[in-house]
Amino acid sequence: MDSFIKALNRYAPLSTACIDEILKIVRPKTIARHDFLLREGSIPRTIAFVSKGLLSYYYTTEEGNIVIKKFFAENSFVASTSAMLKREPGLFNICALEDTDVLEYDSFAFRQLLERFPDLAMFHIKYMEKHWIEDKEVLEITAKYQNATQRYQSFLLTYPELNDRLKQHHIASYLGITPTQLSRIRKELFL
Repeated sequence: MDSFIKALNRYAPLSTACIDEILKIVRPKTIARHDFLLREGSIPRTIAFVSKGLLSYYYTTEEGNIVIKKFFAENSFVASTSAMLKREPGLFNICALEDTDVLEYDSFAFRQLLERFPDLAMFHIKYMEKHWIEDKEVLEITAKYQNATQRYQSFLLTYPELNDRLKQHHIASYLGITPTQLSRIRKELFL
């Protein structure tokens, strides 16, 4: 729980009363490797904090190809935010790439706490600004204007701790290239 509280406080300092109320809605959950936190087509109702492990956030194209949008490792908050806000079936899967422990909480209960605690509302605003505006803008530019080698170098800067934890096909899917292309890029960069 300490890492969870530290992650919350990283964006805005929370009062003891606020933390006590948050801890009342949090429950631990274990997701086995290859199991799902969320499946495409379901309406998401929870947010999770990754205590240990690694998740991928992806969709499957009509051709059956997996396109990974994001990875969530330790100390990350994960949810299908857009679908949760709209209360409609999500387009994404959230799958464990390793055995993963999360702290999960109900989004409706969390929203009620946002109304009661201005410090938690400030956490929410700062978190959304950082991850859904600042980071998303960079990812959109990277995906649109960088070549595959530049995207891989950006991946290494964004996720330095994940390069050795991920399989080559996961990284390739995230970059929008084939594993063979990634292998060539790695050879060129690390000769």
